[in-house]
Amino acid sequence: MNKRNLILLTLLLAIAGGAYLTLGGDAKEPAAENHAHADKDEHGHGDEHKDDHAEGGDHGHGDKDEHAHGDEHGHDHAEAKPADAEEHGEADEHGHGGEEGGHDEGSKISDNAVKNLNIEILQAGSAMVQETVGVSGRVTLNQNTTAQVKARFPGVIRSVVKEPGEVVKAGDTLATVESNDSLQVYAVKSPVSGTIITRNANVGELAADMPLFVVADLSKLWAELFIFSKDGEKLKAGQKVRIQCLDDPINTDTTIALVLPTAEASSQTVVARAVIENADNHWRSGMNIRADVVLSEKEAPLAVKTEAIQRMEGNTVVFVREEGGEYKAQPVETGMSDATWTEIRSGLTAGQHYVAKNSFVVKADIGKAGAEHAH
Repeated sequence: MNKRNLILLTLLLAIAGGAYLTLGGDAKEPAAENHAHADKDEHGHGDEHKDDHAEGGDHGHGDKDEHAHGDEHGHDHAEAKPADAEEHGEADEHGHGGEEGGHDEGSKISDNAVKNLNIEILQAGSAMVQETVGVSGRVTLNQNTTAQVKARFPGVIRSVVKEPGEVVKAGDTLATVESNDSLQVYAVKSPVSGTIITRNANVGELAADMPLFVVADLSKLWAELFIFSKDGEKLKAGQKVRIQCLDDPINTDTTIALVLPTAEASSQTVVARAVIENADNHWRSGMNIRADVVLSEKEAPLAVKTEAIQRMEGNTVVFVREEGGEYKAQPVETGMSDATWTEIRSGLTAGQHYVAKNSFVVKADIGKAGAEHAH
């Protein structure tokens, strides 16, 4: 090989080696770049967080602001919680309290309203309370002062001079009759003083055995009381009895005159009889009545009017008046009771002012106030 060829071979080898080196270096650089990029991604991202924290103040203030904002919400929740608790407390106070009979709700009624609504206020104190048994009955004519007026002799009625509803005296002429036997006209007179209840006499008709008139003294009537067999032995002559008309607002006090020894066949009830004084003519024969017969009585150290007792939220209550004219429902425990008085065993003290009449008005007002407060 000549020198020229040797030089060419050397140049070719040098060029080939440079190309190899160039290719090898280029192959390593991407790896380094990838490693650097990875490092940058990993450490650089961490640096971003670091920078964010380092920046600092702002992020710190941001945290502080966020925490501060959180504190505002926390504070709001803290305030809301007592409010909820307060509402729950109110619910307990009014709802649960009602179940326990606390009745914190009250009603404030002015003195003028009390007067206009006919509300009666009394002081709790002692009273005579009676044990009674209730029976039904009716008013009838007093047979001891009632006369069935008949003609003495059969004959033809010639005149009628009195009408039903007229008041007559004993000896007054009611009608005239011509006797069939003597053909003499004689007067039919009233044997008692009283009121003509019925008339069965007309001119020209025959007077025979049927009563022509019924005359009754209405100033004294009978009350016939129908007593169930189980209570029959409890009732005796002389016992006090309070009679109330079912159709009219009238009542009277009297005593049992007698208890009949036989039972009424259809109803199997025993009949007791009492006399009703009727000077003012308020009572009428045929009225339906209810009677409370007094079996025993005692003086209760503390009692209220029976009309004052009400039921409210499952409790027996009396409405008491407090200072300032406020009325509240006071739960009480009751004992013996009659139509007028009810014994109080606990819940009130002697001297307390309570609503004795028209207590339902106060009850309605308290119920209305409680409903408005609940809304």
